Amino acid sequence: MGYQNVKFPENSVFLVTGGAGFIGSNLCEVILNLGYKVKCLDDLSTGKQENIDLFIGNPNYIFIKGDIKDLDTCMKACEGVDYVLNQAAWGSVPRSIEMPLIYCANNIIGTLNMLEAARQNGVKKFVYASSSSVYGDEPNLPKKEGKEGNLLSPYAVSKRANEEWAKQYTKHYGLDTYGLRYFNVFGRRQDPDGTYAAVIPKFIKQLINGEAPTINGDGKQSRDFTYIESVIEANLKACLAPSSAAGEAFNIAYGGREYLLDIYYGLTKALAVDIEPNFGPNRAGDIKHSNADISKAKELLGYDPEWSFERGIKAAIEWYRENL
Repeated sequence: MGYQNVKFPENSVFLVTGGAGFIGSNLCEVILNLGYKVKCLDDLSTGKQENIDLFIGNPNYIFIKGDIKDLDTCMKACEGVDYVLNQAAWGSVPRSIEMPLIYCANNIIGTLNMLEAARQNGVKKFVYASSSSVYGDEPNLPKKEGKEGNLLSPYAVSKRANEEWAKQYTKHYGLDTYGLRYFNVFGRRQDPDGTYAAVIPKFIKQLINGEAPTINGDGKQSRDFTYIESVIEANLKACLAPSSAAGEAFNIAYGGREYLLDIYYGLTKALAVDIEPNFGPNRAGDIKHSNADISKAKELLGYDPEWSFERGIKAAIEWYRENL
C-alpha cells in the first residue's frame, strides 16, 4: 500500500520536470525524503519558487531553471538521470482554448524534447503526466483505457499527442514510457489563485475569506477527485513497472465519484461557514461526468490508492488553513 516501501537502487537520480509546480514539488519532496537524488527542472512560468524553497541546501537536490521547449536544456538535464517524471505542462482546458499555440509548444513539443533527451541519455524509465481529458465526449462510466471519445480542447489534444509520441519511443527506441491519466488531482500546494485555478483550492480560499465562490454550470457535474498522495504513488510505482507495461497509459484516480454541489456544501460545513454559491455558465470544453476504472493501473503498476476523497479533503483543508 502507498509508496513508503518502494525501493530503488542506491544513488538513483530522478529528474522532475515542472518540479516547482503543484504535483512536481510534491514529487521532489517525497523522493528526497526517501533518500534519492532529485534534479528539478522548471522555467517558473506556472510553477512557484516558494514550492521548492524548502529543498534549498539539500545535498541531494539540484534546481535547473530552464524550459523544456529547448532541447539543449532537456539534454543537459537528463545527463546521469535514471528516472524522468515529466510533469511540465500548461494546465487548464479553458485557457488552452484561448491559447492553442502555446499549448502545442509547451505540452507537445516540450514533451517530445524530453522523450528525445531521455532516449539519448539512456534513461531507464520515462513517466509522464497525461490527463482524463483524453476521454473527451465518451459518455460511458467508468472511463476505461481504450475507449476514448472525440477530444474537446487543445489541452486534451496535447495530452493525447503525448501518449502517441511516448508509444512511438517505446516501440522504436526501447524507451520505457508510462502515461498517467490524472483525474482531478487536489491537495497541498495546489494554487488557489487566478482565473484558471482548480476548483477545490479556489473554493476553500474563498470560503475562508468569507467570499461566495462561483460554480460553473449547475453543480451537478461529477469528478473522480484524486488526492496528491495517490499521484505520487503512481509515479514511483511506474518507475518500477516491468517493460511489458511500457508504451501504455493508465488511469490514475481513486475510482470514486463526487458531485460538485456536494463538495461545496461539504466544504462550507467543514469550514463552519454559511455562504451560498453563485452559479455561472458551463466552461467550454468541460465534460459533465468523470469516473475512472483503475483496474489496469492496479494490475500492471501495482497501484493501490489508500486516500479516499474524504480522507484527502480533510488533509487539504487542514493544509490550507495553516498556509493561506
